[in-house]
Amino acid sequence: MHIRKLTGGLVAALAVTISLMGGQAAAAPAPAAETAVAARVITYDASGAAEFRSAVDQGAAVWNASVDAVELRPAAAGQSANIRVIADDGWPRAQTTSLGNGTVWMGRQAVNEGHNTIRIASHELGHILGLPDIKPGPCSSLMSGSSAGTSCTNAYPNAAEKSAVERYFGGAFTRTAGDAPLNTLIVG
Repeated sequence: MHIRKLTGGLVAALAVTISLMGGQAAAAPAPAAETAVAARVITYDASGAAEFRSAVDQGAAVWNASVDAVELRPAAAGQSANIRVIADDGWPRAQTTSLGNGTVWMGRQAVNEGHNTIRIASHELGHILGLPDIKPGPCSSLMSGSSAGTSCTNAYPNAAEKSAVERYFGGAFTRTAGDAPLNTLIVG
């Protein structure tokens, strides 16, 4: 499980402020005092992903290694999943119903053209995590999708993409004008 750590710096600053204002001096707590905040768990069902099941698991692992505020886990048997993953013959796409919820289609058309399956899975999961397409874009941008070309195998989000997901799931939910629209089918 991913844990986000918040230091006791605010408490130390408050103690210094009180002592400067003439209050009784007190020792600030040691910086080792940390508060742990658990990641938001989002489950996925890849039972319909056919030959892409491993790529979906690897795409989820990419996100788990990249961000702390959210963790993607396979749904337990009989558990209702936040994300449903389906294989089909069309182009890869995602439909969000709300942040962290929706459907991903692992389209064989892009794979037949030579696109990397793990990059596809990670990219489409990125849409479910609230990220829009960034096209055209370089290979270093996961959300550039197919515009980076078939030679691009980068399945990892860049710093800006990670930061956006951390912002969405790390506390107060704040969306900006460039965010992926919710309840929308995103092809690509």
